[in-house]
Amino acid sequence: MVLLALVQTAAFIVVWRFALYTDVGQWIDTVALTGNRIGRDHIEDPVDRILNAMSVVSLLAATVTIGFIALIRGRVALAVAATLLIAGANVTTQLLKYGLARPDYGIDPERAYVGNSLPSGHTTVAASVAVALVLVLPPKGRAFAAVVGAAYAAVAGVATLSAGWHRPSDAVAAFLVVGVWAALAGLLLLITQREQAKVSSADAHRGVALLLGLGGLLAIAGCALALSWLVGQRTTAPAELPRHPLFVGYAGSAAGIAGTMGVVMALVLSAVHRIVPRHKG
Repeated sequence: MVLLALVQTAAFIVVWRFALYTDVGQWIDTVALTGNRIGRDHIEDPVDRILNAMSVVSLLAATVTIGFIALIRGRVALAVAATLLIAGANVTTQLLKYGLARPDYGIDPERAYVGNSLPSGHTTVAASVAVALVLVLPPKGRAFAAVVGAAYAAVAGVATLSAGWHRPSDAVAAFLVVGVWAALAGLLLLITQREQAKVSSADAHRGVALLLGLGGLLAIAGCALALSWLVGQRTTAPAELPRHPLFVGYAGSAAGIAGTMGVVMALVLSAVHRIVPRHKG
């Protein structure tokens, strides 16, 4: 759990420095955000419904429900850990969003007044609830919840890009914030377990975890290929790019968002049977 927390923290730092403090990082983000206008009319309504469903009230309701699931299973420590995961991830995101600065390199003058938007609050809400739900559910429901939760969080992350609310790096950073807090919650659960706790390998769901992990890595690889081709167009301002490069930037970034969530959820699912054993001791 400590290693996972450190690795995902390091990944967050890399994303933050690249997206905010390099010309090419800001340019890629701007191209992807500019490309969201392609086909926007067809998806505007469902995107708005997805994002508008996420509010402080819905987050509180989801947190209470998740805590209740843990309590009816007789897992007080699990209820506390899941609640800390959700609260910690969302508070951290808000502190980072208003505490980090985004230098203006003149790449995106239309949004320069907005300043920093990394990490995405809406994406953090979706991902933290999805991961916490996987933690508190019984073993039989974890694999299904992991797949559905990862898909939901990925859709939410892409939706913030499609709506023009966030740059792709904002969603990726949000998933990594949730991943760090998931590892910290797991560490808390390990500390509170007794030596008699029994871990069953049958609860590992290795196949689903492998599917999520490989699928996520393939999506990230596709993102890397798309963006490496796109960088060759960097001499052109994002607003002046034709339709094809804009679509590549948008689609490649969407793949990177979905892939990151797949990897984060795969890590959670591969470890949850050990940090939340069938018999707590």
